[in-house]
Amino acid sequence: MSDAAVIMQVRDLHVEVAEAQLEILKGVSFDLKAGEIFALVGESGSGKSLTSLATMRLLADALRITDGQVRVGGRDLFALSEAAMQDIRGRRVAMIFQNAMSALNPVQKVGDQVAETLRLHTALRGDALRQRIMQLFAEVGIPDPAVRCHFYPHQMSGGQQQRVMIALALACEPDVLIADEPTTALDVTIQAQVLDLIRDLTRTRQLAVLLITHDMGVVNQVADEVAVMYRGEIIEQAAAADFFRNPQQTYSRRLLDALPDLSSFNAQGRGLSLLELEGVKVHFPIRKGVLQRVVDHARAVDGVSLRIARGETYALVGESGSGKSTLGRAILNLEPVAAGRVVFDGEELQSKDRRAMLPFRRRIQVVFQNPYSSMNPRLSVELIIREGLSSLRRDLAPAERSSRIDELLQRVQLDANIKQRFPHELSGGQLQRVAIARALAVEPELIICDEPTSALDVSIRAEVLDLLRALQRDSGVSYLFITHDLSIVPTLAHQVGVMRQGVLVEQGNAEQILTCPQHAYTRALLASVPKLEHR
Repeated sequence: MSDAAVIMQVRDLHVEVAEAQLEILKGVSFDLKAGEIFALVGESGSGKSLTSLATMRLLADALRITDGQVRVGGRDLFALSEAAMQDIRGRRVAMIFQNAMSALNPVQKVGDQVAETLRLHTALRGDALRQRIMQLFAEVGIPDPAVRCHFYPHQMSGGQQQRVMIALALACEPDVLIADEPTTALDVTIQAQVLDLIRDLTRTRQLAVLLITHDMGVVNQVADEVAVMYRGEIIEQAAAADFFRNPQQTYSRRLLDALPDLSSFNAQGRGLSLLELEGVKVHFPIRKGVLQRVVDHARAVDGVSLRIARGETYALVGESGSGKSTLGRAILNLEPVAAGRVVFDGEELQSKDRRAMLPFRRRIQVVFQNPYSSMNPRLSVELIIREGLSSLRRDLAPAERSSRIDELLQRVQLDANIKQRFPHELSGGQLQRVAIARALAVEPELIICDEPTSALDVSIRAEVLDLLRALQRDSGVSYLFITHDLSIVPTLAHQVGVMRQGVLVEQGNAEQILTCPQHAYTRALLASVPKLEHR
């Protein structure tokens, strides 16, 4: 073990649900050392994020700390007043939250949010303050910092929002950085940049970093020490090299075994065409001036042509902002196509109006990246699935729809008693299964999957991917799988297309693209993927 100075000590931390007296953290202990990254890994619900919130005294009112101690620089955080904790948070201990969109203020420009933190904890003002904001944005890879600092969170991609969160956390040069899934929403090249940045800052500034993640490739790449959590307890802790060489616990080995096999590829031949795109372009107007006149167009998708066969998975990969999701919306006729053709089963979709598109809404479905934001929080699981059946399968009687819902839940491996529960009562993995069930309800021929596994831990991700493959084998459904996670492509996709700045720079079968890429951009993407040496 390292003899580096200990910056934060967590000792025998216990947390319970107050009313139920149900213990959910059970004696958690670890040290964060200067210049080192401590990775806390485990499945959703294991207590990783809860541990970080408890150390910062940010628990919900329904939870309470029943025992334990957290010390930073010799001070017991649990003995401080809330006013004293305000000085600790941000200045001594900073946190990067997992869901940037919910952590950022939606009605305040992102530059102003960073400025607010700097004004609170430093003496920077005027030009010096603006220069520091530009420097932070440039450090975390935000393009055109002078322009983007005036954006509101909703005007930025998920990856850019997460980079703003990282800039906020680093603004006051804290001693301890708690990073809760900091790269979940980032594409592989930006993930590599952010991880390099965190690792470099850890060394140069002698930061003590608590990295919470479900990505074992990331852990292998940056962590000095690893702790595995299971049901509120740390069940294994070791130096990173020792952990990956010889994990001691069965659960730890199961986490590693759930990682995709990068040497296995789908060999299925191409069948009849289901979807063809020919020179598709999607342009967004750029407006300026008091009258908001159109002065130019942003070419989000610029002449994309591809083909998806029946029963085939086409993986569309590329960085945030490359046009992947915009292309998916154009196929669904949710974005106007400026030029080109979208041909589904022999019929052109790009010129159809809302009424003419209704029959195709049944045949083409979508699974969104964030199931929490794509479901009505006021509806139960049963009503969420029934909604699509009621509007697109009017030929079914009410009793048939109920039977269909039970069958769908069984197909996505969810218990029937989940029907009366609401989205907030389900885990991320359960919610994504509900989203898949909703998409399958009307028996589509094509499902557009927009980053459906990016927020899932490795074991749940493996289960969802296995489910998608099994559904494809059973029903012959085709997938357009939009992702920035190249590690899942080999075992899932038959064909791969690589997008950059709205253009499809390379496409072909999965084995060809991933083992012998021709384009420099594809090679850069593959080089940025965190890997485990033994796999």
